Order: sequence, then structure tokens, then C-alpha cells
Amino acid sequence: MRGINVSVMREFAVVIEKGEDGYYVASVPALPGCHTQAKTIPQLMKRIKEAAELCIECGVGADAMKLVGLRKIAVGGHARPAPC
Repeated sequence: MRGINVSVMREFAVVIEKGEDGYYVASVPALPGCHTQAKTIPQLMKRIKEAAELCIECGVGADAMKLVGLRKIAVGGHARPAPC
């Protein structure tokens, strides 16, 4: 079987957003393509854990980057960017 040993416990950051349709959407930035959605947060967390386990079993993220942090930026205000 390809991939890393899933018996080794690993932790990943999960990004959670709420869509216009009311569904929660989760992704694991360190595992490309690892996304899921659900109507509730508990259901979402169960699904994203399953999705992450499948990604790892398939070898996705074997060399995963480590998330350093999330930051907010402010956009807008008085300055206008030059036209493209």
C-alpha cells in the first residue's frame, strides 16, 4: 500500500467556512483536494476526518506542509489600485 502509516497520529489544521446555502465546508490546506461539506459542525468534523484519512492512505500529503498560521487582512478604503 502506498502512502504513509495511518497508525501514526498526525494533526492538521482545518479551515471551516459557511456557504450561502447554509452548509459548512471544511478543507485541510496541508492535504490538497481534502474537502467536504455538511449541515452541522459535528457532522462536518466527522466527514473531514474521514476525508483526511483517505487522502493520507492514498499518499496525498505524505510531504505535507506545516500550517504556520492564519492572518486577516483589511482590503478597501481610500486607496485605489492601478488598472490592470
